[in-house]
Amino acid sequence: MQEGIKIFMLGKNTLKLCVLVCLLVGVLVACEVFPAVSNSSISPNTVGIAGTGSTLNVWQQAAPGIELRYEHWRSPGPDDDTVVITRFDLHRIHLKVEYQPAQPMLLSNWLTKEHATAVINGGYFDAQNEATALVVSDGRAYGTSYDGFGGMLSVDGAGNVNLRSLDRQAYDPNNEQLQQATQSSPLLVLNGKRTQFSANAASQRRSVVAMDKQGRLLLIVSPLAAFTLDELADLLVSSDLAIDTALNLDGGSSTGLYLNAGKQHVTINSLVAVPIVIVLN
Repeated sequence: MQEGIKIFMLGKNTLKLCVLVCLLVGVLVACEVFPAVSNSSISPNTVGIAGTGSTLNVWQQAAPGIELRYEHWRSPGPDDDTVVITRFDLHRIHLKVEYQPAQPMLLSNWLTKEHATAVINGGYFDAQNEATALVVSDGRAYGTSYDGFGGMLSVDGAGNVNLRSLDRQAYDPNNEQLQQATQSSPLLVLNGKRTQFSANAASQRRSVVAMDKQGRLLLIVSPLAAFTLDELADLLVSSDLAIDTALNLDGGSSTGLYLNAGKQHVTINSLVAVPIVIVLN
């Protein structure tokens, strides 16, 4: 009988201890003592599926004119990453540039605001969230164009999308009536060949806008800090993507890409709020 009482008391005390532990964990989580999972991470249903049965190096049709692909790229050093590549038929999508320095947002919020099919971060901005180069949004120009370096993604009044070198073809505000534009640097690929540029040797998260030799638009993101700009340029040229022109966008913590097309979804959030985005619908 005494032994039975001891067992009962032990079980009762153990139950109390479990309840107290559960309550303590709840308090700690509520107070963010335990780190929360960041929504800037890669969704397990996007890049993560590459490790759970998804085929690498194969284009998957997401919707008419929209394709998605994953590739495993490796730097000459120890770093590697699963790169996300989206490809768009420009006859089937509408491209615009959004710019709001007074209210920058995470890529996830931009996606919701624009009801976008795809959204990627744009060019560079300063500590006040002002663009460091030219931005054109719905026909209204902001900032000053780069002169003699960098590149520009633009849409003219007829809806033609162009990606060009500003060294080879400077922006002419008197003779160009652009509806959308964002500038960035460096230009990584021109006429199918990698360009020469000076850049630091830091590996960062990377985002790229490119045009292939068939005139399709590509948005390319490396969500891990795996590649330097020189390494990225080499990887782009050595790939089988048939890239004609490629422009580096604002990488690092600004890097983000969302795709919501058919059954294909990419959710790579920026780590900071960004004022410039490229939106596809």
